[in-house]
Amino acid sequence: MLGLLTAVAALTVDLSLPAIPAMVDALATNLSRGQQIIGVFMFGMALGQIPSGLASDRFGRLPALYFGMAVFVIGATVAALVSNMELLLAARFVQGIGAASAIVISRAVVRDIATGKDAARLMSLMTMIFTAAPVIAPSIGALLVAQWGWRAPFIAIAICGYALFFGIRSNLVETHKANADEHPIRQLTSSFREFFSHRQSVFALLLLVLPPAGYMSVIAVSAALAVEIYGFSVTQFGLIFACAGLSILAGAASNRWLVARFEVMQLIGLGVLLMFAASAQLLVIAWLDAAPFWWVWTCVCTFMFTIAILVANTTVLALDPLPRIAGVASSIIGTIQNAMAATGAVIGAIIYNGSVRNAIVIMAVVGIATTCVFLLRPWIAPDPIVHHPDELARD
Repeated sequence: MLGLLTAVAALTVDLSLPAIPAMVDALATNLSRGQQIIGVFMFGMALGQIPSGLASDRFGRLPALYFGMAVFVIGATVAALVSNMELLLAARFVQGIGAASAIVISRAVVRDIATGKDAARLMSLMTMIFTAAPVIAPSIGALLVAQWGWRAPFIAIAICGYALFFGIRSNLVETHKANADEHPIRQLTSSFREFFSHRQSVFALLLLVLPPAGYMSVIAVSAALAVEIYGFSVTQFGLIFACAGLSILAGAASNRWLVARFEVMQLIGLGVLLMFAASAQLLVIAWLDAAPFWWVWTCVCTFMFTIAILVANTTVLALDPLPRIAGVASSIIGTIQNAMAATGAVIGAIIYNGSVRNAIVIMAVVGIATTCVFLLRPWIAPDPIVHHPDELARD
């Protein structure tokens, strides 16, 4: 269930991607404007994370999750019905606010019940489950558009939201003791202070928040890249995009096997090395402004493969020192992560001009920047890795 909840964002983004060209024509707008349905959703997720995290620490995980998913299904229902681009963007923004609770609280629940390698294995398993969304959603979205028009994927998103809302009741239990004794502003302030006092958490945060700007910049223009530049059909695009999802799945499965054999920092180093290899090649392609599609997409898929390794291990690294404020800590990570993702998606859509260079340059740059952060670890977080295996949720 946690894996399905973490898939809410990927489902909402990837299922709607094939609908963008037809939606643009139906709503009499342009492609750049239509692609912004990705960015505004991510901005909504960024805005909703801190309130969701604080609410889950104060009132418990389940009440905050129910409220957030209710907001999501309302936004999804409106998005499926409107016939105006401005209203559609507003509905997607509301969807993002609601979806934030699913992402934040899923991570917090993992920290409630596990730490260290156990938590990394759970994160990898969740990643394997939610990876089904980017693998199958674009193909399903393309089929829905072909059969019933551009609204069909948005209707499917709303139906999935209702199903998840009712699925929470039978599949999840409360893992956090509510603590609403302190004033919410003071509680939030002290939680922020505690998070940023741990250099381990700050280092992991930097590794977590940069890559989303890269992969969301490519996701936002992926339909245009495949269909307009390289001449693939919308149906073929669904299969092409599924390769990126399969890369995440392969990365998560590999990490779940590797985490039992190597330390967390070793796996993070492996992920950064592979990301650097992909990003360096993308820089070359951007400089050339031309390349065979197989080369471009192989680099993108390699980048996505590393995401599964980095996210699972760096999330554990960030949350391990913070068992008492896991909700707010998760929301801090998610807020900055999604703000970066939204920025990457919006900038990617704005600068896209029909060239290969502008479609991939953001991913290339953030991959190199992530490598630089990892190399600066002796100055950012020189202390030994901290775990708190005894501070877990109890029955």
